Amino acid sequence: MEFIKTVWKNKKLIGQLGKNDFRNRFANTSLGSIWGFLQPFVFMIMYVIVFQFIFKQSGPEGAPYVVWFMPGMAMWMCLNDGIIGASGSIRGYSYLVKKVVFPVDIIPIISILANSFVALFLFLISAVVCIFFGFQPNILLALYAIIAAYCFLIAFTRFTSALSTVVPDFLNLLGIIMQLGMWATPIVWDISMLSGHQTITKIMECMPFTYLVTAYRNSFMGGNIVTQGHGIYTIVFWVITIGIFLWGNYIFKKSKKDFADVL
Repeated sequence: MEFIKTVWKNKKLIGQLGKNDFRNRFANTSLGSIWGFLQPFVFMIMYVIVFQFIFKQSGPEGAPYVVWFMPGMAMWMCLNDGIIGASGSIRGYSYLVKKVVFPVDIIPIISILANSFVALFLFLISAVVCIFFGFQPNILLALYAIIAAYCFLIAFTRFTSALSTVVPDFLNLLGIIMQLGMWATPIVWDISMLSGHQTITKIMECMPFTYLVTAYRNSFMGGNIVTQGHGIYTIVFWVITIGIFLWGNYIFKKSKKDFADVL
């Protein structure tokens, strides 16, 4: 496919610009890139303090709340930051779109790569915490969940980056949708709370966000949504992801000729 060939052809450029993008976000601060890691880390720790030590919450089957919560939140922050960042990336790189012959298709990938430095840090921290509490990871399942997350990010932002460029208001709407999505996804609450509503539970488990959060969490806490029900949720996830990518690719290619005019 043309998009994949473009990404592969420009992989070195993507790597260099991705690293520069991350550094430049904090170029005018004394701590520099450390802020990129510190802010989300403190955010996660505050949730842990509030729910585990103040509200005295515990995870399913009596597991420490921190072990249940941190993998799910790490996955969500990877998805949220990747989607919001990549969706507005073409406007952020408008000078390249307007003035230089540049492969516009790779711009959202550059932003996803820039956000991945923090995301991988959070994945590592969540793994260290879980191991500290005696929960050994299923490495293959964890790697699968992370790879699946980035495949979904690329597919989803192929559509949202194009639409946000042509319709600037969409990026603000997307921010609201992602805020609602956090609370609709079982990150701070357990999906077993919906056990009395089987239809709603199955629909929730078919949602890509729920699938990815649960898959990464399962890699530490047992269970395996990937193979559950003869892999039905995995099939649904990849059908949705591929469908979104094909639709987003169509929208991107159709809108690309208008990018320079609207920026």
